Amino acid sequence: MSEYEINSLDTRIWQEELDDFVPQKVFDAHVHIYRWAFDLDPSKATGPFANGIGAMFPEVTWEIADEVDAALMPDREIERLSFPFPFPNPCDFDGSNSYVAQETSKGAGKSRSLMLVNPGMNAAQVEAAARRHGHIGFKPYRWYADDPVDGRLTDFMPEHQIAVADKLGLAIMMHLSKRDAIADPANVEDMLRLSDKYPNAKWILAHCARSYSAWAIEASAAKLRGLPNVWYDTSTVCDSDALDALYTGVGVDRVMYGSDDMIGPMRGKYITFGRAWTALSPTNHSMSLAHCDPRMTFIRYEQLRAMKRGGRQIGLTAAHRQALFYDTARALVDSIPVPLPQ
Repeated sequence: MSEYEINSLDTRIWQEELDDFVPQKVFDAHVHIYRWAFDLDPSKATGPFANGIGAMFPEVTWEIADEVDAALMPDREIERLSFPFPFPNPCDFDGSNSYVAQETSKGAGKSRSLMLVNPGMNAAQVEAAARRHGHIGFKPYRWYADDPVDGRLTDFMPEHQIAVADKLGLAIMMHLSKRDAIADPANVEDMLRLSDKYPNAKWILAHCARSYSAWAIEASAAKLRGLPNVWYDTSTVCDSDALDALYTGVGVDRVMYGSDDMIGPMRGKYITFGRAWTALSPTNHSMSLAHCDPRMTFIRYEQLRAMKRGGRQIGLTAAHRQALFYDTARALVDSIPVPLPQ
């Protein structure tokens, strides 16, 4: 498929830098399975996602996810934790959650799904939906809060939903809010309190706890380290210092590979500067690059490079890599009972 056609630069990076780093079995802990039609925004054709997933990946089936992985990670066996794309309101939540369950069921019994939630859903609703579709957890998102930038965690994942995760032993894929992400004292306070109050809920802090550069996780890792029900995924973090800070700060045994597909097969890189981060792409810059090969590779490859180079300080062993790419996520998912209809 043309969206992720492999070129000579991609081949060189995979063969020279990544092929010997990525193990044969991979559990991808962060995959979006969705349809563009589930975005009910009447202005979506001119919105922020139109030229990305709207144009390149408007409908992600399980087969398309398999094709992408086969192209970008040849000869690997891939299992997944999948969930819908969190389109801003209005979003077809019921359609999204039914679709991701249907597609994930094609994963030979080895993959699982999470359901997209918003704070307006009551406890009975989220429990019933999880049981109906067999979702093993929840995917909240910050822009379902009244204040999507500076809202508290419980503004978009209210405690009555966390209590359901605790009751059933489910996972929560958490994309933190606030400009300082995990470095914000309120986020640390919330994670310490909620992980203690609801010990049976399993938290996955997405994007290295939204620490795209090192400073955020460096500020908070000592307080978070050792929490028995908190894990981290590496999705779309392309800064090797951030991965180094995560590995050394919370322990590589709490970290899991995630691709953030279908963002991963787009070309570009998440770059950091000051206390900011953003996505650089072939179409959003005006740099003069005549002095070098100007082509951009996949965001996923830039992330994998950072995962590899970020492990130099601790010396990632084969056992570390096996855990990072498969064993930790597989064990976490296997520890979560699939909710059954009552």
